[in-house]
Amino acid sequence: MRQIAIYGKGGIGKSTTTQNLVAALAGQDLEVMIVGCDPKADSTRLILGGRTQITVLDALRQKTLPITLDTLIHMGYRGVRCVESGGPEPGVGCAGRGIITAVETLEKLGAYSAELDYVFYDILGDVVCGGFAMPIREGKAKEIYIVCSGEMMSIYAANNICKGVARYAPLSGVRIGGLICNSRLTENEWDLTEQFAQAINTKLLYFIPRDNIVQKAELNRQTVIEFDAESAQAEEYRALARAVSVNQDFTIPKPMEYDDLERLLLKYGA
Repeated sequence: MRQIAIYGKGGIGKSTTTQNLVAALAGQDLEVMIVGCDPKADSTRLILGGRTQITVLDALRQKTLPITLDTLIHMGYRGVRCVESGGPEPGVGCAGRGIITAVETLEKLGAYSAELDYVFYDILGDVVCGGFAMPIREGKAKEIYIVCSGEMMSIYAANNICKGVARYAPLSGVRIGGLICNSRLTENEWDLTEQFAQAINTKLLYFIPRDNIVQKAELNRQTVIEFDAESAQAEEYRALARAVSVNQDFTIPKPMEYDDLERLLLKYGA
């Protein structure tokens, strides 16, 4: 079983990218589970066709439902197993704690069965607290991919995420597998993300071109893979899935100093 954490700046398209990647893997008859690690609980929406599900934290709070795998895991597109960690009530508690509680609960219930080929953790935003870093801090996920674009704040966030990975790598064995650029059509986007990847001791694993079909699929509450399997964008996501599947190049990142990072951004016009 490969356990993979997907990080990236909020709003960069991380959840959409993850769900399309998962749908492509499921299309290869692989057994996949997504653990949504965002209090908004929207990491599995497209896989579930827009259906909502009770989060782990909500189930624990309500105390009226049995805490079982049938309660917490919903089956989505091509049998993908979907879990949402949820979060605290607004203004109360720590959202990162929800991830810790969710993963511990799933482990106790035996969710990580031997028949699973992949587990993906779709994690909110930046590594800003111990809760959001939990999957890499405790070695749950050994592989990290960062979704980014050629936008300045996206690159800043990716660099900060690398700091977290580098901090935990010696103890947990976590490694970065590369950057996934979700294109925003910025100037010199490919060159910037490729140079940034090299600078932090990793690679640009895949460059996803921008296509409006992604938004059309989302409006229909589907991944592109399900919405239009024959489209060029669906093939891009299948190619991304292949890139992840065969990837064996994992490294400890070397985050850039801010002055060097800003010079790189200025060089490529970000």
